[in-house]
Amino acid sequence: MRKRPRVLILLALMSALLLAIASTAISIYSYGSNSNNIKADAAIVLGAAVWGEEPSPVFRERINHAINLYKNGNVSKIIFTGGVGERNEPAEAIVGKRYALAKQVKVVDILTETESRTTSQNLKNALAVASNYQLTKFLIVSDPLHMKRSVLMARSLGMDAYPSPTPTTRYRSFRSQMEFLSRETYFYFVYLVFKI
Repeated sequence: MRKRPRVLILLALMSALLLAIASTAISIYSYGSNSNNIKADAAIVLGAAVWGEEPSPVFRERINHAINLYKNGNVSKIIFTGGVGERNEPAEAIVGKRYALAKQVKVVDILTETESRTTSQNLKNALAVASNYQLTKFLIVSDPLHMKRSVLMARSLGMDAYPSPTPTTRYRSFRSQMEFLSRETYFYFVYLVFKI
């Protein structure tokens, strides 16, 4: 008879955990579809992989979105973030800068930080760069499913930050979206608990 209450408690705890995970995943998914059509001082482009001298498809979509924000007058500066992934490759931020220059973004309107390896480091280092130019309001540019955690991190650093998800993404198929969402839900919980 004693086993039954324990089983019920265990089932209740598991149900609560599954409900928390599901509701968080849904909130991450829906948050990524919200885009603020506001003006800011700068777009912070979160780093992503580079392929040799070129941005990966994921990074290219982020860069293109930041360039559109710049050309539409939503931001006056673009801050590219990201260090060296592979030893023989240039820093992600440098690849982003070169790509933007080729798309007629003025060199004086491009800022970079080339040391970061994680989203948290991207934002901390971008904030340090921005403070040197008195930039205080930001649009965070990344993939839709990356938005909620990124903006939460930015605001925890005291940044006046708003989501600006890429309207196009490499993660189009149901499978790729679910893989990204599962990973992002995990990292979101890790950040909430451990702040990393």
